[in-house]
Amino acid sequence: MDPQFNEKSNRTLGIDGNADLSSNEKIGRDEEAPESGESYDTGLTRDGVKMHPQPTADPLDPLNWSSWKKHSILGIVMWLYFLFTYITTTTVPSFPEIQTTYDITYSQVNWTVAIPALGLAFGPLFWSSLADIYGRRVIFISGTTIAFVATIGAAKASSYGGYMAARFFQGFGVSPGATVGMAIIGDMFFEYERGQKLGLWVLAIDSGLLVGPIIGGFMNIVGQFWVDWLTAILFAALLVVEVAFLPETLYPRNHMLSRMPLGTGAGDIEKTGRKMSSAGEVDLKRTTKLPFINVKPVPGMRHPKPWDSFGLLFLGLLLGTLFSEVFCSGRLSDWLVARLTKQNGGVRVAEMRLWLAYPAALLSAIGLIIWGISVDKAYHWIVGQIAFFLFAMGIQMGNTVITSYIVDCYPLQSMSVITFYSVFLNLSAFINPFFIAPWVTADGYTITFAVQGIITFFVSVPVFVAIHYWGPQLREKSGQPGWVNPEYDTL
Repeated sequence: MDPQFNEKSNRTLGIDGNADLSSNEKIGRDEEAPESGESYDTGLTRDGVKMHPQPTADPLDPLNWSSWKKHSILGIVMWLYFLFTYITTTTVPSFPEIQTTYDITYSQVNWTVAIPALGLAFGPLFWSSLADIYGRRVIFISGTTIAFVATIGAAKASSYGGYMAARFFQGFGVSPGATVGMAIIGDMFFEYERGQKLGLWVLAIDSGLLVGPIIGGFMNIVGQFWVDWLTAILFAALLVVEVAFLPETLYPRNHMLSRMPLGTGAGDIEKTGRKMSSAGEVDLKRTTKLPFINVKPVPGMRHPKPWDSFGLLFLGLLLGTLFSEVFCSGRLSDWLVARLTKQNGGVRVAEMRLWLAYPAALLSAIGLIIWGISVDKAYHWIVGQIAFFLFAMGIQMGNTVITSYIVDCYPLQSMSVITFYSVFLNLSAFINPFFIAPWVTADGYTITFAVQGIITFFVSVPVFVAIHYWGPQLREKSGQPGWVNPEYDTL
């Protein structure tokens, strides 16, 4: 990474409380900008450790809001993030009814879970930069409104195409719960507090994944479409709460530190009596003083271009995922299994699905290795995007193969085995952030991601080979489970 880029980014983000002078010039300060090198460092510490972000004396600063207010907002963020995964899994118990209603195949029913996931993947690319321009509140309200309307559309859809379109916009609308939700937490809580708050935030998404099928199962007893109507009620209630109780949290910190500092070397925040200034001391609309529905860029800060999110990290991942799904995953897997079944005298074996697992492991490993090297060597940005493209292709292909394989192994217990797989999939996503950052700090990107790539290939391939060879014998010895999905059970 370019050190100058990091330094510039740190100044822009207000790290260590230093003001971005070019930003001050752009917002038309009356007073003269300080000479180069002068800092608006308030020097506030906690237990001898410098605080980040540095707070101001402004009562409109989200860091200064009451604990009750902060945690109420955190609850709203968690509510939307809960629905982030809830919408994808709550319809699973009604799969047989969806299949009958729209006269579709079982594979097409599975796509009704994939399409909102596509909206969840695409949404952050659209919403993230807008949230840094117009603020968090208007993006949360807009996204929830879209998800609410889309959920009503899903409940009233008369065709499979209409239902799929509604499901996509459900995911697209709820997607601000991820990136924008995390930004809201960062706006309100100090660095030393964020671990617990982000833990609650992650708990919300994991709970949505697991609670969704439970609630969906009960609602499906009432009626297939009541699954969607209940989800619409949850979105409607959330929308009312957002409009009434979610203030703007995007705060022009650098500018306010320059206009309303606490004083250099203020000392330990636990021992220093902090007196709030009057909000009217600075004539700049911010947080709760912004319009009820703000449609103008939040003043006092430099804003990204609306398309910035599209051109950076996620483009390669998105394209790789889409390319893999269209050309290398579901349909290719079905074609390969059909061909192998014909060669096997019409006998279909679940292990036929696993042939695509080997190129999936290879692509994922290559992508990880190239990514790590490209960062350390400061290669052109397109190299990193190619690495992400390959990695995403492998991940999409691998997830499709594994999901199809375990369902083929236990078709009568598909709900249970998919739940088991989802738990482990999300646990891996939960564990990963705890060791990646320290590992990169200690060994650099090349070693960190190259080792992960090597592990991905040289551990997963032997496992797949073993399952490929001994899978049928293991299933035969263990026998079939003593339970089945409700739709296959009898009274």
